[in-house]
Amino acid sequence: MRIGTLRRGRAQDIGPGVAGTVRLDRRTKNLTKRLQPGDIAVIDHVDIDRVSADALVACRVAAVVNASPSTSGRYPNLGPEILINAGIPLLDDVGKDVFARCKEGAHVRLDGNQLLTEDGEVVAEGTVHDSASVALAMAEAKAGLSTQLEAFATNTMEYMKRERALLLDGVGVPDVETPIEGRHVLVVVRGYDYKEDLHALRPYIRDYRPVLIGVDGGADALREAGYQPDMIVGDMDSVSDDSLTCGAEVVVHAYADGRAPGLARVQDLGVEAITFPASATSEDIAMLLADEKGATLIVAVGTHATLVEFLDKGRGGMASTFLTRLRLGGKLVDAKGVSRLYKSRISTAALVVLVLAAFIAIGSALAVSAVGRVYLDLLLDQWNSFVFWLENLFS
Repeated sequence: MRIGTLRRGRAQDIGPGVAGTVRLDRRTKNLTKRLQPGDIAVIDHVDIDRVSADALVACRVAAVVNASPSTSGRYPNLGPEILINAGIPLLDDVGKDVFARCKEGAHVRLDGNQLLTEDGEVVAEGTVHDSASVALAMAEAKAGLSTQLEAFATNTMEYMKRERALLLDGVGVPDVETPIEGRHVLVVVRGYDYKEDLHALRPYIRDYRPVLIGVDGGADALREAGYQPDMIVGDMDSVSDDSLTCGAEVVVHAYADGRAPGLARVQDLGVEAITFPASATSEDIAMLLADEKGATLIVAVGTHATLVEFLDKGRGGMASTFLTRLRLGGKLVDAKGVSRLYKSRISTAALVVLVLAAFIAIGSALAVSAVGRVYLDLLLDQWNSFVFWLENLFS
């Protein structure tokens, strides 16, 4: 069957290798919004992280060409292994010139370590990764992890000095209209395993009705799962217009100096918003806001919990996540923990069995008692009268 290869067009017939339509963007998360199955993605992403790799796999790209090293050796990042295990060829470290030499929408072919045009012109050369090369790079990166741990600790101390008023006393947290005091809060980030976690949390969400906070694209994730977000927090660079105008309260993440680049977009949509200046990440300020406003429990979906995940995010500011988790303490629970520990109070199957048992008990009581037999005789008479009425109606 050739149905799956029809959309690649004539690029598939110009030679060996993998062919397709090229799509370019220096930001991977922007590129994944317009990728189609069979496209060849050209990115500029040092240390491809797990979230980006999962998004590329979900788009079913034919190949990935990276202008930068997919693994720099700083730490064992998870992205390259995910791409290789999914059967997606990865051409690595081809250089920045690829963005000038490739045209969006053109047909190209990946053959070995070269990216070629339809005419066979070489537009980029790099290193082809396979399982062995990725495993070797991971082993070398693990050896240098201690250096990254030291840098992470330094960033943590610097952040604590800058934002100690926010972390210790909640200074700078804005007032919001959404009622949070005494309620559970579910903070959703479109990160690791967010779809699976949201699905597993359905019984919890149904029973406890937590406040639903979407962090940027997390608002879209909530709506895709069938929920209405109560609040959207973030710099508004990866959330859709539909979600911003769905009626949720909007809190725009601003820089520490008060500048909020995402505010103009929200206002252009006619949506009222408040700003939250902080140097922390958007997911962190969402948690700090929920804690400061009196949430009794904060459940996190798609957030970062381990050291490798912090580093995999690729920013020194992930120190804020570490300190935010220290601040929240036992109030913060990862979604996976909730789904494993929490079970619905009454399952659907148990409810059905309970109703059937009740009907059986009532029927048995009516059948063995004198009063029950009288009621059954009356019911039978009524049924016969109804049947007789129907017969007369259609005769």
